[in-house]
Amino acid sequence: MIRTINSNKKQFLPLLLLADKQESMIDRYLERGELFVLEDGGSIRTVAVVTDEGGGLCELKNLATTPADQRKGYGRAMVDFLCRHYSSRFHTMQVGTGDSPLTLPFYESCGFRRSHCIPNFFTEHYDHPIFEAGKQLRDMIYLKKPLLNLEDSK
Repeated sequence: MIRTINSNKKQFLPLLLLADKQESMIDRYLERGELFVLEDGGSIRTVAVVTDEGGGLCELKNLATTPADQRKGYGRAMVDFLCRHYSSRFHTMQVGTGDSPLTLPFYESCGFRRSHCIPNFFTEHYDHPIFEAGKQLRDMIYLKKPLLNLEDSK
């Protein structure tokens, strides 16, 4: 079951920090974004935050699955839900992530395609080096996915 959280969003901070390693960066989007949780068997497995970036564009700012539940389809289920959920309000969803061999293939397998890059984003905006899969993250890689409004195609 996926549900929206409208208050006390900071209670999910430990899980959100898995995807975005600095609380001050999360604070920049958490309250203006919509927070979703995916529960299965009475436990929260995945969280996501999506923001309205204007002009028909929404951004998946945070997607995190508990370490024990990774690679079990929860992240993909959340992305699929979000794409359906936002397809009537937005034409495109984007996601920004580090140049990581763990996250880029995941988003590409969900139908996202590379769009653009912000050089040195992680080294300039975070107060400590961030490593994923043994690689220091430097550039922010943006990927985009068109959202198909099934109502419009009837």
